[in-house]
Amino acid sequence: MNSSSRHRRLTAAALTVLTVAAGATACGSGSGSSGTHSAGSGTYTIWDPYPQFDKTSAWAQVLDTCGKGAGVKIKRTAFDTSDLTNKALLAAQQGNSPDVLIVDNPVVSTLAEAGVLTTTDDNKIDTSKVDPNLLAAGQSGGKTYGTPIGANTLALYYNKKVLKAAGVDIASIKDWKSLTAALAKVKQAGKKGITFSAIGTEEGSFQFLPWFWGAGAKLTELDSPQGVTALSLWKNWLTKGYAPNSVINNTQTTSWQEFASGDYAFAENGTWQLAAADKGGLDYGVLPIPAAAGGNASAPTGGEFVTVPVQDDTGRYTTSQKLVSCLTGDENLNFTDKTLSYVAPTSTVQAMEKAANPELTPWIAAVKAAKGRTSDDLGTKYPKISEQMWKAVQSALSGSQSPKDAMVAAQAAAAK
Repeated sequence: MNSSSRHRRLTAAALTVLTVAAGATACGSGSGSSGTHSAGSGTYTIWDPYPQFDKTSAWAQVLDTCGKGAGVKIKRTAFDTSDLTNKALLAAQQGNSPDVLIVDNPVVSTLAEAGVLTTTDDNKIDTSKVDPNLLAAGQSGGKTYGTPIGANTLALYYNKKVLKAAGVDIASIKDWKSLTAALAKVKQAGKKGITFSAIGTEEGSFQFLPWFWGAGAKLTELDSPQGVTALSLWKNWLTKGYAPNSVINNTQTTSWQEFASGDYAFAENGTWQLAAADKGGLDYGVLPIPAAAGGNASAPTGGEFVTVPVQDDTGRYTTSQKLVSCLTGDENLNFTDKTLSYVAPTSTVQAMEKAANPELTPWIAAVKAAKGRTSDDLGTKYPKISEQMWKAVQSALSGSQSPKDAMVAAQAAAAK
């Protein structure tokens, strides 16, 4: 697998991946040799993007337990998400990839196209129980390159106190028309409407996608009437004062801080804010983002895939498969997804989550309707499309272009 063509693909992938991660900084030079191992040794390496968990954490103990079950020792290294991808590409170039790699789902297709990852046909990982819409984020060219460890996505948090004061019944919100009518009532009552992140990075695209997909638009046609309708919705909210101008610079964190002030009726945000919402003392609820004509919009999935990188010693795959099967078994999935505030990727474990915490019900519904950003076989085309999309959002919301002109320009640039 160390051919010159694979080397070229790895180099190209290294350039691509820098545009995928929101706010990614270029990583330093090659210190990625911490995954070095000798074939057939009793130690297997696992790389993950969870540096918040040290070697005494319950997560590290799960890894060790899975190692013992497979009869091997685990050497685990944790990296920041953007750093991990670059290290994985470098390690593949040097021929010392980890045995198991847990990586952010939009990057799977980049690593797959670079020849870094084995397919599930190669490594015999069973994905039959995984929800197809979640598995799609790890598929490229008709092949599957791993299995999701869990998913997060976006929904609308709402402040019950603000809605009550404005006379809004949450059950009345079923589509864009009824949501916009609710925002009008909230403003009329002297409160603030909705906050979200429209910043000029991947976070902005991530937050715009539920509205874009909810209008019926496709990422290959940014300037379709549906795509323009979605951007016009956001622009209209700003023009009418239903959303603040600060959304143009808001990250998902600063947007959440606005909602946490207690003044806003709605905030578009993710499962990762659940702990903060509970601690903040707000009387809140969660509503899946409505599609334009009703029903749940597809929101983009976040979360990681467990993958098996290519090894010169293919005999290692049998043990790697045992490790992955252990990590993604029902009990370990349930534990890990609770730790990470993720929704599980299988109906079986989702039922366990719902039984333990009924408040996850709207999040499970949102994940069932969710979609991978690199799905539809977009793969490494996605980062280029996304960049033009967030630029269009910025142009339209700032008033420098109409939504239609912004999307036309974005499509022309993405198609080059």
